[in-house]
Amino acid sequence: MKKEIMSFMAFFAIVLIFKSCSSDDNDLDDQVTAADIEMIKAAVGTGEWKITRYADDENEETSDYTGFVFSFNSNGVLVATDGNTALSGAWSVTDSEKSDDDVDFNLFFAAPDAFEELSDDWDIQKYSNTKIELVDVSGGDGGTDHLTFEKI
Repeated sequence: MKKEIMSFMAFFAIVLIFKSCSSDDNDLDDQVTAADIEMIKAAVGTGEWKITRYADDENEETSDYTGFVFSFNSNGVLVATDGNTALSGAWSVTDSEKSDDDVDFNLFFAAPDAFEELSDDWDIQKYSNTKIELVDVSGGDGGTDHLTFEKI
């Protein structure tokens, strides 16, 4: 009996150890909620970022943003520059109007056309201090857009 209790306790300790280990990523299995907003803002609000994936439906358009560096300033201003051109936009992370369990990563650029395509209220698929993966399902045709930023 004592041996069974010791075995159970050892098993329980191993389970606790594995449960306490956590990844730096958060994904849809661990639904992003309003409680994550400040962590997301802090993560993207530091350093410079680049787009490593942009797919409009299934059309890969990442190359439209090659060479651009993005800065998410704490005042909500989003700056994209390639050394020659500087574009200003806006960004925010908010509770969705739908529920507290749906957080939106909002981007806005007025021009040019390629950057206007980024303007949307994106759903956060995964995030970490170095990468944020976003997705948007179009209300019109049901197409799915994917956008990924990675810290430089």
